Amino acid sequence: MSNHSVTEAKSHLSELIDRTLKGKDVVITGHGHPVVELKPVSPSPRRITETDIEWLRAHLIPCKGTEDAITSLCRTRDEDHE
Repeated sequence: MSNHSVTEAKSHLSELIDRTLKGKDVVITGHGHPVVELKPVSPSPRRITETDIEWLRAHLIPCKGTEDAITSLCRTRDEDHE
């Protein structure tokens, strides 16, 4: 982890961002105390499209009787391995 004062962070922001994107921990300090930690932003999940929904419908595994979805999925998995 690297610590940098606010003044230093202002002067080297691009470099600190590059370090963060490479997986390095970067902390910015104010008056010698940690105040901010730089972290990469996770990409936002993509929106579900009509094509995704069509694929899910085509691959839908019907449940038997009153079976819940997890039980049905486990049963289907276990049948594939028999």
